[in-house]
Amino acid sequence: MVIAILAAETRPELQVILVESDARKAAFLGTVARETQVKTRIHTTRVEVLAPLDADVVSARALAPLDVLLGYAERHLAPGGLALFPKGERAQAELDIARARWRFSLQEHRSVTDPAAVILAIEGLSRV
Repeated sequence: MVIAILAAETRPELQVILVESDARKAAFLGTVARETQVKTRIHTTRVEVLAPLDADVVSARALAPLDVLLGYAERHLAPGGLALFPKGERAQAELDIARARWRFSLQEHRSVTDPAAVILAIEGLSRV
């Protein structure tokens, strides 16, 4: 939702799709979108059953370990797409596990709010 709000000012053509399986949280997101007059599409379903989105960028926060997130990203990313995943102090351990199942290029960006956290920027995703 934060991305949708920020993009409304600078990139109003950007389509932001939110996926939230919890109906109460999805309703909250709908209220925020309405109150801020931000255009979004909200899907109240689980990401693993949602039809592929062919998205340029996929992001998720506190959803699953990286190897699982990469499966979701593979399903929903367009060719050449980018996955952005904030991860905490276990990021390196999650990367080690994910590299056993996935190939990808990675850029790590240190968090400005938590010295133990990173944002993983992943491209070129494919299964091993």
